[in-house]
Amino acid sequence: MTAVARDRRVRGMLAPEAHRSNSLHPGAWWVWALGLGTAASRTTNPLLLGLLIGVAGYVVAARRTSAPWAKSYGAFVKLGLVVIGIRLLFATVLGSPIPGTHILVTLPEVPLPDWAKGVRIGGRVTAEGLTFALYDGVRLAGLLICVGAANALASPARLLKSLPGALYEAGVAVVVAMTFAPNLIADVQRLRATRRLRGRPDRGIRGLLQVGLPVLEGALERSVALAAAMDARGFGRAAQVPVRVRRTTAALTLGGLMGVCAGTYGLLSAQGAGYGLPVLLAGLLAALAGLRLGGRRSVRTRYRPDPWGWRAWLVAGSGAAVGGLTIWASTVDWTALYPGVIPLVAPSLPLWPAAAVLIGLLPAFVAPVPAAEQRPGGVPEAPDARPAEPAPPVPPVHRLRHSAPPADAPSEETSR
Repeated sequence: MTAVARDRRVRGMLAPEAHRSNSLHPGAWWVWALGLGTAASRTTNPLLLGLLIGVAGYVVAARRTSAPWAKSYGAFVKLGLVVIGIRLLFATVLGSPIPGTHILVTLPEVPLPDWAKGVRIGGRVTAEGLTFALYDGVRLAGLLICVGAANALASPARLLKSLPGALYEAGVAVVVAMTFAPNLIADVQRLRATRRLRGRPDRGIRGLLQVGLPVLEGALERSVALAAAMDARGFGRAAQVPVRVRRTTAALTLGGLMGVCAGTYGLLSAQGAGYGLPVLLAGLLAALAGLRLGGRRSVRTRYRPDPWGWRAWLVAGSGAAVGGLTIWASTVDWTALYPGVIPLVAPSLPLWPAAAVLIGLLPAFVAPVPAAEQRPGGVPEAPDARPAEPAPPVPPVHRLRHSAPPADAPSEETSR
């Protein structure tokens, strides 16, 4: 047995190979990623954030396919690094609200008029201010990477099929926006590889300008083809709904969204802890009822809807558990999740929040494994590499006693 076949057999003991009937629901990936993103937003501890990023990266590496949208994860990681660099640059040039005593460098300060009090350009750069900016930048990068993990694992087209009828048009716009970046990245990579094969430069300003025009042309052609396909499929057509139902739908949806916002604010604030959860639940129920009524305007049908099985519940539950346990840990031990910078001390890794983050690794073991030809750089796995047995000898073909007549010979009925 080869190493590839052995690895496939070991992975098959934990999760089956993915196919059309047992593929994971795309909403489960988004719930899992949003749970990790919620945990990332509730801490500035760089060790916990690094553990969250590592968990998301491991799951993406284990369950990512070779689809175009799956290649955008690296772009989100690079975008996170850019965000960290921009945050540090702003803290260096514009200063930081965190006072500090460890001065690293003193930049020339630009004098500003009196109406710009509170804003400065240049001046002292302290280690405490840069550390605070680094923690904040890592948190923003963690949020972006969690969203990139969901974008790399969930199919946008399948996610669009699972949306309620009331959100169909908005969902189409979001899916088009989400698939634009992966297709753009794939076009840039293809054109750069083509230029390298032809011996032309693919880096620098010159290479960027010569690659940008074909990418723009491809994006315009794709948009025109998409518009024609949407028009041919009757996008934007709605059924006739009574005025009373439309008004009830608008009232329920708007009121429900306002209730969700008020309940979320109550949960995040210290004064609204008593009314936050009931208002949030009431808002969710009202919004769901509005979406249910609004779905009557949609005249579309669903072909082979994606099932939500027990594996989807495990994946979504693991992300929700990470987010919920991190929120609970932030209320119990606030200092462990928000390390201080005054005085400047090294952050420590809290035990229970770190164990909660590790729950996010569950999709790497329970989600269906992509097929060999669907994995990045994968090829169909061959069976055991054994020497081929010699084929049995073919018996000689005996000559027929009566040979067939030639094609132009007259038939028996014609001769008669």
